[in-house]
Amino acid sequence: MSLSSSPVSAPPHALPTVIVLAAGRGERFTASGGSTHKLAALLAGKPVLQHVLDAVQASGLRHHVVQADVSRPGMGDSIADGVRATPDAAGWLILPGDLPLVQGASLRAVAQALMQQHAVVIPTHKGVRGHPVGFSAACRDQLLVLEGNQGAAPVVRAYAAINSVASLELDDVGVVTDVDTLDDLARAEALLAARQA
Repeated sequence: MSLSSSPVSAPPHALPTVIVLAAGRGERFTASGGSTHKLAALLAGKPVLQHVLDAVQASGLRHHVVQADVSRPGMGDSIADGVRATPDAAGWLILPGDLPLVQGASLRAVAQALMQQHAVVIPTHKGVRGHPVGFSAACRDQLLVLEGNQGAAPVVRAYAAINSVASLELDDVGVVTDVDTLDDLARAEALLAARQA
């Protein structure tokens, strides 16, 4: 099922909360030669994570940042922690903290798509799946029991089986541009420069 990103007006409390995942170890980045954690790496003079937080602020959506917890290190654990910390949310956008080029308008588009009675909304760019993945409040119980490194893939599969997952094509390379290595950081720098030119 696919959607178009038509604008919908709604107050922030009626829209999902963005869960920013900032708890990963970033081992691939340091293994590639990075001297710091990837979220602290500078992109155009600003940390990668700050670019993400700026996009969240620009979206006007409420958000919660999940920081590192050595006792619960997996992505699934981080998602469950974020959902647990925001019990009154109307849904959630799961946004890894290493997507510095994502645009606030894209976050808002995914949030608005969830209002069209879909359990899960997955943004795509030129057919490639990206982030943030949106989950409606109906997914709360499944998200709360996630653990380990698999993330929310089991929840997506469960709702795909009942045809309640929608794809949302967006004109934003930022939804598929993550920073896992120094080469990724250089690519993001080039894309950002081209966007600003």
